Amino acid sequence: MLRFLLETFLLGLKNLRLHKLRSLLTALGIIFGVTAVIIMVAIGEGAKRQALEQIQKLGARNILVRSVKPPESSEAGHRTQRFLMYGLTQEDYARLETLPDVDLLVPLRDTEQLVTRGDVRGQANAIGTTPDIFNVINLHLDRGAFFDRVQYERGDAVCVLGYMASRQLFPYEEPIGQTIRVGTPGRGTAVLTIIGVLEPTGLRAGSQGAAMMNRDLDMDIYFPLTLARSIFGTLNIRRQAGTDERKRIELSEVWMQVKPGADVERLAGVVENIVGISKGGQRPDVEVKAPIQILRAAESTQRTFNFIMVGIACFALVVGGIGIMNIMLATVTERTREIGIRRALGAKRRHITLQFLIETTVISISGGLIGIGLGASIATGLPYVVQFVSDTDQVYPTKIAAWSVMGSFLVSGLIGIGFGLYPAVMAARMNPIEALRHE
Repeated sequence: MLRFLLETFLLGLKNLRLHKLRSLLTALGIIFGVTAVIIMVAIGEGAKRQALEQIQKLGARNILVRSVKPPESSEAGHRTQRFLMYGLTQEDYARLETLPDVDLLVPLRDTEQLVTRGDVRGQANAIGTTPDIFNVINLHLDRGAFFDRVQYERGDAVCVLGYMASRQLFPYEEPIGQTIRVGTPGRGTAVLTIIGVLEPTGLRAGSQGAAMMNRDLDMDIYFPLTLARSIFGTLNIRRQAGTDERKRIELSEVWMQVKPGADVERLAGVVENIVGISKGGQRPDVEVKAPIQILRAAESTQRTFNFIMVGIACFALVVGGIGIMNIMLATVTERTREIGIRRALGAKRRHITLQFLIETTVISISGGLIGIGLGASIATGLPYVVQFVSDTDQVYPTKIAAWSVMGSFLVSGLIGIGFGLYPAVMAARMNPIEALRHE
């Protein structure tokens, strides 16, 4: 039996080699279908991996509580002077400190002050905070040092620059040891000595992690919150286009790191209730987010994406199977006399069926293997092509999933058997006498 299968297999390969171009065209549907499955799944897996990296950057055990400017009324837009008071307060902070599952609580205040270095005006965010922020959101030093607890308690005029902020303010010089000015003359200024520069965070613009932060972390400048309070207080003043807007914000953000094993998403719901107590319900000036929600959103998006794209690719595989059936039906007609001779020489119906099934399976599996190679190559090179075409440093990762490769190969084999069975049975059921008379 084994010898018969080997001979039938070699005979099938010989028949396929006699019509190389036709065999290749027959397999194109399978090739493109398998290629599409691998590429689409790789893109979805890449998005999920990117979400995981963002969670690692922002902290899987973290919760962000942020002040949000309430929407303006139509009348407010016409006022020349406005005074706003909103967002997190020290009272909210004290409530959050009572939560038992909180490991660290880090306050931040965006001073919204002008940042300059000599005549160079930067677009950086001057943020007062505590030394714990560097550990909570996984900020790593490129060079220099963080400010410590002693410097924080004393309110020392020191700061740590984000990667892009350092490049903007010091494009051709070493920033460590130099000074920058934060504030506006006449309304309070701080001259800060740079003691450290951070590594790039990797949160590219447009990503869910960057959207959650609502600012570019690489453009942040961190200095002691004690110094920020002593110089700038809680009042921010912005003047532009004939308007004078004054805002009182005690805290811009509070980062919470929960204890290991605690339910982050459940605790985020508790935090929403706590910060809403002071006004008897949900507050429009405060929002609560958890980085782990990025992963949940990415998983949901990936499932939908994979379902749609794999469904489309499966249609391509079915179309490829129909193409195989069509060609094999034509082949049966062409080889009618050959089938009659084989039957006359003693070949049984199962032998004829097996011969044609082997040919369709070989075409399908060969197409699957070519599709796997093509899909893996395109999926691997796609990030570099996108980066080159878009002319940017942003990377759009892909990750080839083993299940997509194995599944595509298995489905391609089943397509060959399923769609080759009907032509094979038709060939086997031919009347030998009528087949021999066929011209």
